[in-house]
Amino acid sequence: MADRREYRRSSITAHVPVLLKESIEALRITRFGNYIDCTVGGGGHAEAILEAGGQMVGLDADPQAIKVAQARLEGYRGAKLVNENFSHLADVCRELNLKTVEGILFDLGMSSLQLESSGRGFSFMRDEPLDMRFSPNQPITAVEIVNSYSVDDLTDIFRKYGEGSRSRSIAAHIVRNRPIKTSGQLANVVERAVGRRGKIHPATRTFQALRIAVNDELENLKSGLDQAINLLSYGGRVAVISFHSLEDGLVKEIFRKESIQCICPVGTPICICDHEPRLNLVSRKAISPKAEEIAQNPRSRSARLRVAQKI
Repeated sequence: MADRREYRRSSITAHVPVLLKESIEALRITRFGNYIDCTVGGGGHAEAILEAGGQMVGLDADPQAIKVAQARLEGYRGAKLVNENFSHLADVCRELNLKTVEGILFDLGMSSLQLESSGRGFSFMRDEPLDMRFSPNQPITAVEIVNSYSVDDLTDIFRKYGEGSRSRSIAAHIVRNRPIKTSGQLANVVERAVGRRGKIHPATRTFQALRIAVNDELENLKSGLDQAINLLSYGGRVAVISFHSLEDGLVKEIFRKESIQCICPVGTPICICDHEPRLNLVSRKAISPKAEEIAQNPRSRSARLRVAQKI
């Protein structure tokens, strides 16, 4: 079995799991315990859960990711894979009759599969159709947003989700240069709009903003985290790996809110919220990759891991 597993690992070039050791330690895997990988991707974290003795359900909105994970996890007992967005986490558990969950993991990073070979325009490093959907069943694509939204609407998306400046200039330049059909065309338009300074491509934030808007990522994360907390057994843990400040800030705020007694607005004379905390923070600060991991996998540089425990 070891030789077969080693062959499968060497034959799959998908997503290198970030903060693998730290996230598996945070989940405290127990033999035959139930765990959910809400973003199974290439199956790296899921495989580690199974190797540690856990039972694992893996979700992913991307059907290509499910196929890659199936190849990697072939032969492992206790592995179930579901092509579904984690915003439907509770429904999936209900259908699987999964009543107790000891740990839930979210790795919110883009996989190498999506960036390098999906053909959906997630990256500006190659010229691909401007799709950006995780699932082909989603109703709207990036090309529809880019070519039909007004300057004001595009500006709102870039300001809200892009974490950058000059949003209106970029939006106006896009509208003037429509139609824009591919990732390469969009990257060139953004670069002409704002110029290029330093090592970071000026279209990086624009692509991030469009991807978040297409996939409704932040709202899905809110919903998925709330369901995850409800599903955890007492003492169970939820671990979230995020890659930009919008995700990390959202996770931090949800964990903070769910770990305190009162969430009344500041200045309220007496508590009227009747809020009951559901979590303890395992660590007050986010866990970052060590220098050795960053050297081996530069994409891990921006990763942040937050962990909380159900009470």
